[in-house]
Amino acid sequence: MPDDPLASKVSGFSSLSDTSPRIAGRTGHVDTEHMRVKFAGLTDVGRTRDNNEDNFFISESEPLCVVADGMGGHNSGEVASLQAIQVVRDFYEGNSSGAESPGRGPLPPWPFKRRPPKHHEERRLVQAVLLANQEVHNAANNDADLKGMGTTLVGAYFIETGMYLIHIGDSRAYRLRDGAVERMTRDHSLADEYLAMGILRPEEVQFFPYKNVITRAIGLSPTVEPEVNFVTILPDDIFLFCSDGLTDPLDDHAIARILQSHRSDLESAARALVDAANEAGGPDNITVVLAHAQPDV
Repeated sequence: MPDDPLASKVSGFSSLSDTSPRIAGRTGHVDTEHMRVKFAGLTDVGRTRDNNEDNFFISESEPLCVVADGMGGHNSGEVASLQAIQVVRDFYEGNSSGAESPGRGPLPPWPFKRRPPKHHEERRLVQAVLLANQEVHNAANNDADLKGMGTTLVGAYFIETGMYLIHIGDSRAYRLRDGAVERMTRDHSLADEYLAMGILRPEEVQFFPYKNVITRAIGLSPTVEPEVNFVTILPDDIFLFCSDGLTDPLDDHAIARILQSHRSDLESAARALVDAANEAGGPDNITVVLAHAQPDV
């Protein structure tokens, strides 16, 4: 594929029918030069929180989706996730070349220790997230009420041979293939670090008192290292991007059952996942974005 941005057009986007302030969603698809990507997204405040600190973005012009889960006091988590989403949205809507962001000057430099990008879209995705980190961090430093705010992020950009998956923090991505769900991301959390070191066993994580401590997030420091992986796609694959408001109350088996039973309708699958998390107590805000990429034949 050439190193130019994908030629694309959008159609079929609309808000979901539920107009409650507790819940907001979106469905649609983006047609690129070589594939069609269908999306459905839904966010809900949950059963125990008063405000929703989650946000998500499904691009209307490019095969891109992002989920962000904010953290911080005085509702600053909501500010952090919204600002991160807005920076990514503005970057893609006003900047197709990846060379400069309108109104903001040059982009953050490519991280010196990071390997060179393998594809133009990987570079754009990383630069957009680095810019989001820069702006959330600056906002937190310039407003005492926002001090310490940050946000996790997970998202993907689809190209003809697969997708670039990016994440920071404990928002996750899953893939449904052949009826089984595979987790595609590793949490940037104290619990996952202890698992990797052998300090914790998987069955002990739910009782670990610091399982929600995040070791990497957007906005907490002047620089951040996004984790990026290239994922190949088969025609029947369905991808789930979500905040921990879904994965804390539901295990992977429950998520797999719901996705498999609603795989023909992404919107109903998104609603079923949110409903199940709420039925399991809804202890946090819940956000899900589903994507189904099919080659254009």
